Amino acid sequence: MQRETQSTQEGRPMVRCGNALADGARHRGWFIGRFLEIPHDLRSSHAVEIKWSTHLAGTQKPFWGVSEEATTLCVLIKGQVSLQFPGRECLLSQEGDYAIWSAGVAHRWVVVQESLVLTVRWPSVPEAYRAQVGGSPT
Repeated sequence: MQRETQSTQEGRPMVRCGNALADGARHRGWFIGRFLEIPHDLRSSHAVEIKWSTHLAGTQKPFWGVSEEATTLCVLIKGQVSLQFPGRECLLSQEGDYAIWSAGVAHRWVVVQESLVLTVRWPSVPEAYRAQVGGSPT
């Protein structure tokens, strides 16, 4: 596949082909979303954020994170990941397992086996995300 190509028609973007891993390298895996701020690029979206992430076993997000405005969906492509929520744990262990949570729900995670995860968050409001180091979820 040809990398980083975008076709236009009458100056408007129509189709883009790329690689999620390469395109997300500068944004911690996020390759679609408002934070890109690239004029006329289909990846620059206020509607949705998409992340392609690979994690080694034992990797964890030790602090609680929450988006005050966005719904989040995590889909396991391969591996095993434990998503932790206040009062609940979701173990994603089979290809296609997913967890979806609404705005305002705190979460953190631990990678049990080397994993590949696709995360979708909507709408794209990166400034609405916050993390709390230590303590309990907010």
